[in-house]
Amino acid sequence: MTDPDRRHSRFHAVRSRLEAMAVAPGPRGWFLEFLVFGFKQGWACLFGALMLALLLGTHLFWPDDAPVHRYDAITIGAVLIQLGMLAFRLETPKEALVILIFHVVGTVMELFKTAAGSWQYPEPSLFHIGAVPLFSGFMYAAVGSYIARVWRIFDFRYTGYPPLWTSFALAAAIYINFFAHHWTYDIRWFLFAATALLFWRCQVWFRPLHVHRRMPLLVGWGLVALFIWFAENIGTFARAWSYPNQANGWEMVGIEKLGSWYLLMIISFVLVSIVQRPSGLAQPKGASIEGGGSENQRGPSAAI
Repeated sequence: MTDPDRRHSRFHAVRSRLEAMAVAPGPRGWFLEFLVFGFKQGWACLFGALMLALLLGTHLFWPDDAPVHRYDAITIGAVLIQLGMLAFRLETPKEALVILIFHVVGTVMELFKTAAGSWQYPEPSLFHIGAVPLFSGFMYAAVGSYIARVWRIFDFRYTGYPPLWTSFALAAAIYINFFAHHWTYDIRWFLFAATALLFWRCQVWFRPLHVHRRMPLLVGWGLVALFIWFAENIGTFARAWSYPNQANGWEMVGIEKLGSWYLLMIISFVLVSIVQRPSGLAQPKGASIEGGGSENQRGPSAAI
């Protein structure tokens, strides 16, 4: 018989103990829920946090005369992180497949964008395709890993989600525009409008502890895009890549990049929805909903 614990990550027991804690009404209960929310968010960000630590650590401490190029060391480290995520059951095989798709999709865009001069990788490497070191795909994979893990950890449910085919069509149009705007008119404002039209009614319901809370999905995407923009500033500070305006020294990435990250978030979200189909909220079995139900009821277990 299979050991049930083998189906969960090393931190499953920690999550189980947290979610078993009784939440008293009042400020203490809200504070406990906030702490658990932060713990789950941090756990979902694990892949991205390790990648940022790898970029910063090699930037600060990798010797110039090392026998291995810094970019190659980052690539090797990224592979080891991904293998570790699977070995310690921090990702499911389906999530790993989606992350592989992210890697391919991101690398293709990197090849085009570096050829077009949008950004560059200033250091040498052996593990590269064209001008793109292979670790670049893992940065897109980190975004995919976060979305897949946060979806599962917080037991996402949705109300007002548009037909799936419309989200796939929107994601395809966004991806095409990332390439086509170099030759034709940039339709990103049309894409923003289409996104608002499709998702303005959509609410994402997430379970920090015992109760499902809600947030407009458009707002959630915006918050994630903001944190990716912060991470991009760390990445460029670490000279993992650089934009033309950073050729003579580091400066913050322009705030207008938030729009690009917002659109990329939609592509990422739709890719994850291929394996984690959006579920409706009618009433998650055994779960409490914001504004109703008992605080002592438990939602479906979301393995960390």
